Amino acid sequence: MSMLTPPGMGGKYRITGDAYPRMRRPRRRGRIVLAAAAAVVALGLAGWGTLQLVDVFAGGGEKKAVAADHKRECPAAAASAVPAALPKNSAIKVNVYNATPRSGLAKAAADELKKRGFTVGEVGNAPAAYDKKVPGTGLLLGGPAAAKTGFPVLGTQLAGTTTRTDARKGADIDLILGSKFTALSTPQAANAALSALTKPSPAPSAC
Repeated sequence: MSMLTPPGMGGKYRITGDAYPRMRRPRRRGRIVLAAAAAVVALGLAGWGTLQLVDVFAGGGEKKAVAADHKRECPAAAASAVPAALPKNSAIKVNVYNATPRSGLAKAAADELKKRGFTVGEVGNAPAAYDKKVPGTGLLLGGPAAAKTGFPVLGTQLAGTTTRTDARKGADIDLILGSKFTALSTPQAANAALSALTKPSPAPSAC
């Protein structure tokens, strides 16, 4: 009987040999590593989801969408900033009428416009429909074609003018001098205003 056999026990319960049996624990290291990796991935996904929610509520998605739309609109905005070709002074025929009770204003204004290169047509008193009925410095009256061509150029010669279109088919323009008219703009001021018309508007900085 071995010394490892308890007293009183024999037969099939008898332990033979002179060493204790070695009991090995099951290997769980692989499971622990897998569990740790899964936990790290879960934490990472949770953090990423939280950041996305914060960005949505903070308006980040809306800002990106607005920025994308703005970039798509930039080429169109830049194209519309280029001004249309404006006619030269000599290509604009001006009829000058005086709607004030002061005499001689129409002739003086017509002579000055002629010096500045405009083609002068009729000169005289304003028709009854406008006589003493133009409260500002002047009124530019012409056909629809003059709205974007002759009006802007002639308007540089007299600040504060208003514009109105009628049914005429010709390209001539009536300059009706109003009650606040004293003189045409100086050539320097008129040239500066004309230069501003020919310069394109600055393109949006985001383009």
